[in-house]
Amino acid sequence: MPIRVLVVDDSAFMRKLITEIINAAPDLEVVGYARNGEDALAKLTRLEVDVVTLDVEMPVMDGLETLKRIMSERPLPVVMLSSRTRSGSETTIQALALGAVDFVPKPTGSISQELDSIANQITEKIRLAATAKVTPKKKPPVISEAPVLPVLPATSTGVAKKLVIIGSSTGGPKAVEEVFASIPANLPAGIVVVQHMPKDFTRSFAERLNSIFPFPVKEASAGDLVEDGRVLIAPGDYHLTITPDRRIALDQGERVMFLRPAIDVTMESLPQVYGKNIIGVILTGMGRDGAKGMARIKQAGGTTIAQDKNTSTIYSMPRAVAEEGNADYILPLEKIGGVITELVSKLG
Repeated sequence: MPIRVLVVDDSAFMRKLITEIINAAPDLEVVGYARNGEDALAKLTRLEVDVVTLDVEMPVMDGLETLKRIMSERPLPVVMLSSRTRSGSETTIQALALGAVDFVPKPTGSISQELDSIANQITEKIRLAATAKVTPKKKPPVISEAPVLPVLPATSTGVAKKLVIIGSSTGGPKAVEEVFASIPANLPAGIVVVQHMPKDFTRSFAERLNSIFPFPVKEASAGDLVEDGRVLIAPGDYHLTITPDRRIALDQGERVMFLRPAIDVTMESLPQVYGKNIIGVILTGMGRDGAKGMARIKQAGGTTIAQDKNTSTIYSMPRAVAEEGNADYILPLEKIGGVITELVSKLG
C-alpha cells in the first residue's frame, strides 16, 4: 500500500506542484490537500493519512498552530515546507521542536530550475517520515534539579579541557533540547553539536537554544575558542574540527556520506586534542554518520552514549553505534543529559 499524504499549502500552484511530485512516485499517493490549517484539521478527521506536508506560512491558521493541533489531537509525521528567510527558518526550528519530523527548504530562485532537487527531497523525506516514531510534544524544557557543579576558579581561563560532542539528524532539534534541559549552566566542559541541517537554519537553531537555556549557545565561527559551559553549533555546509589550541576550524571539504557537516569528521578530530576527556553522544537520525567517530572516541578511552530505540524518532544512527559495540551507554532520551553531567564531573 502506498504512503498516503495530505498536502497543506495556501498556494494553489505549490499544492499542484507538490501533488504532482508525490503522485509521480509509485510508493506515494496524495489522498487530499488543504488550503490552510483549519482545512487540514477538518480533512484529517475524514481521511486516512500517513504523512502530512505542511506549509509554514499560511492564513487563517498558520503552520505552527496547525502542527500543535495535529500533535495534540492526532500525532502524525509532519514534514514542513519552509522558506529560507530569517523568519521562515526561525519558525521551522520551532516546528521541529514541537515535533515535526523534518523539513524541506523552498527554492530561493526559480522553482523550475530547482525542481529535481525539490522533488527528490520531498519524496525522500516523506518516506523517512513514514517510518518515524512520533510522540506528542511534552511541556517546554525546564532545567532539571540536577546538582549544580562547582563554579570554576577565578584563575581559570575557561578553555575547555573536556568536551561533550553531540551528533544528531532527523528528530535532532527536539532531542537536543531535551538533553540540554538536564545540563547545568556551569558544566566544566565545552559542548559541540553537529546537527544535519542546511546553512540557513543552523543559526536559528543556535539562537533558539540560546534563548531557552541558561548557558550561551551560538553557531560556531572559525577561530571560536571552545570554553567550559558554552555550546557551539556546527554551521550548515561546513565541516567542523577542533585545533590543538582548542579553537574551531571550518572547511568546505568533500561531503562525507553526502553530508556537510558530518559528525564523523568532527569526532575523528577530537582524540588528538582531548585524549580520553571526551564524551561522545549520538542521538536520533537516519544513516550511519557518527559510527566511525564514536569508535575512534572509544578507542581513545573516551565515553560513548547512544540514544535508545524507544525514544529515537529514527533509530538508524544510534543503532549503528550500538550494533558495532561502541556505545558504553544506551539510554532513553530523558536520561542522557543527567548522565552527561555525571560523567563530566568524574573526568580528570
